[in-house]
Amino acid sequence: MSSKEIDIKVVLLGTAMVGKTSLVDRYLHERYLGDTVPYQNTIGGAFGQKTLEVCGKLIRLGIWDTAGSERYASLSRIYYRDAGAAIVCYDLSDKNTLERAKFWIEELKNNESDCRLYLCGTKKDLLQTQPCPQKVQRGDAEALGDNFSAEVFETSSKTGENIKELFLRIAEDYIQLWKKNKTIALSRGAEYGNSDDDSSGELNCNDVFLCVTTASYC
Repeated sequence: MSSKEIDIKVVLLGTAMVGKTSLVDRYLHERYLGDTVPYQNTIGGAFGQKTLEVCGKLIRLGIWDTAGSERYASLSRIYYRDAGAAIVCYDLSDKNTLERAKFWIEELKNNESDCRLYLCGTKKDLLQTQPCPQKVQRGDAEALGDNFSAEVFETSSKTGENIKELFLRIAEDYIQLWKKNKTIALSRGAEYGNSDDDSSGELNCNDVFLCVTTASYC
């Protein structure tokens, strides 16, 4: 296993109160505080990180949780600049939040068009414990995802369902892209008579990225 870590910048987007902060907190700390801690708006962005091993590589996920209010959209652009992956969240119990997710997708694509997109439905536990007349239909989410080549995950921060799987998929997809880019770089090097498999052939996108935060998960 290579000792060199590969950094992936991951940004969470979505309207206020869809559960972005709870999702990050569940993944980083394996806890759920939603029933005990009063709701607080994220102002600007909060940062946390986690390291995992995928395909023999150490992957360090740098995760940015951004403000959900659209009036902070211009500020949020600071946080998703050079992101390798974006998770756009919506509340599974409220179909209006899926509609608002389109705003954040357009924001992302207009400013960071190469960023890999994932759609994340949150609060899945609510669908199993109470009537949700405004719930999001799976087909509607998948149709939106198909428009942007985005995989759809339905999660619950309360139970932890599908959250580890979401971040693992992000890491796996990024590794595949990383290997592809490395192969291309080595192939181009060989064309110019430099086929040595040294560190110059490794494309570690996002090894360095902006780290400005108003709050922290650390």
